[in-house]
Amino acid sequence: MEKENLRLDEIIREENIVFKKTPLLTDKVFSYCPGCGHGVVHRVIMEVIDELGIQSETIGISPVGCSVFAYDFMNIDMQQAAHGRAPAVATGIKRCWPDKYVFTYQGDGDLAAIGTSETIHACNRGEHIAIFFINNGIYGMTGGQMAPTTLPGMKSSTTPYGRDTRLMGNPIKITELVATLPGTYFVTRQSVHTAVNVRKLKKAAKMAFENQKLKKGLSFIEVVSNCNSGWKMSPIQANRWMEENMLPFYPIGDIKINGNFVKRN
Repeated sequence: MEKENLRLDEIIREENIVFKKTPLLTDKVFSYCPGCGHGVVHRVIMEVIDELGIQSETIGISPVGCSVFAYDFMNIDMQQAAHGRAPAVATGIKRCWPDKYVFTYQGDGDLAAIGTSETIHACNRGEHIAIFFINNGIYGMTGGQMAPTTLPGMKSSTTPYGRDTRLMGNPIKITELVATLPGTYFVTRQSVHTAVNVRKLKKAAKMAFENQKLKKGLSFIEVVSNCNSGWKMSPIQANRWMEENMLPFYPIGDIKINGNFVKRN
């Protein structure tokens, strides 16, 4: 009877579970700043890989920047790449093992600055990989300097009076740019600052991995995120600032699905 009662207690506890950490996240505590979106994006990607049952078939590439720590937290095969070179490394891995699921995890300084060439050419060639691009509009790891995605007028450690586009040029909307290339099959921009948006990102991430089986081109997912440390704000203030400033400039939503442009409002 005691064993039956214990089993019943276990069943009740399992039924009452609202959230359970995916086993594809390691037990190492995240080193990201409190309130940062990296941890949420990590969880979403690992949940998708777990639910698709492709842990042993997936290879992730993390270059330099905050994303360099991804291999500490993702319980899958990981390969580090030099700064900006993740798409090139992913290309080599995918061509050697075409049946593997390959993705890169990159920040805006990595992907849209030093790695612009690798990004553009991998997209143009239509490599059958997924690229996850975290855009927080700043160099978060190295001191909060201006990034290619820093908004006009936005302050950073190297633009204390705000980004002056007459001197520093305009921010690069790299996601809209790669969408114009014939090699991109799925291009979307999402966020993780609300529960609804997290669910939308998860749907997009699942599509990005499933697309690799079709061998019809590259899937590109931008995630607009905050950098409350670099922005000198609390997490709540940073999310509010992101909604009011980042999202109007980088509107979330699908841009290209199945190789076709999506009509946007």
